[in-house]
Amino acid sequence: MSLTLTAPTAEANVLAPREQEALRHIAAGRTYLQTARHMGLSKHTVDAYLRRIRAKLNINSTAEMTRMAITLGL
Repeated sequence: MSLTLTAPTAEANVLAPREQEALRHIAAGRTYLQTARHMGLSKHTVDAYLRRIRAKLNINSTAEMTRMAITLGL
């Protein structure tokens, strides 16, 4: 598996602020429900944000999302 990472700022600019916030919570080890409660959203909205993040950044797993959050400094 080869990885091509672009500049963190370019990746961060692709994500909306709420998507970045959701990513930060998931990377911190929170569940979708915990993330939803912290953000004042439904679990389904958090799921939608995370699906969009995966699509935008071509990410397939939570581990990859966590690594990307670290790379982005979230």
